[in-house]
Amino acid sequence: MSAVSFDLSVWALPAGATPDQVRAAVQRCREGWHGEQQPDPRVVGFYRAITASYPDRPAGPGTPWEVAPLHAACDHVEMNLVPTCEDRVLLDIERLAAEHDLMLFDAQDGTVYPPPARVTP
Repeated sequence: MSAVSFDLSVWALPAGATPDQVRAAVQRCREGWHGEQQPDPRVVGFYRAITASYPDRPAGPGTPWEVAPLHAACDHVEMNLVPTCEDRVLLDIERLAAEHDLMLFDAQDGTVYPPPARVTP
């Protein structure tokens, strides 16, 4: 049995977006539909921040990326992480998603997580 990548994506959807709306956006992406719109500044900021810490062009030795460059579209960034990805990388992704008000999608089980800053106690 071989290890497979761990896949996450971050999504810039309107305030109040539901997990089902995120899953629908993921499905549209998988079908190759990427609307003609300007990149969302939240996505641009996230991409710049995550690749400043973990470059994807080129992906150097020890990179967390199974696939590089990252798939970046106007409303999301998809990250295919190596199976041995350090927890620190995942925490950085979560932190940056919160800083940029992006929702997280876990492709392994279809779970959608609002950024920690949007979770109310």
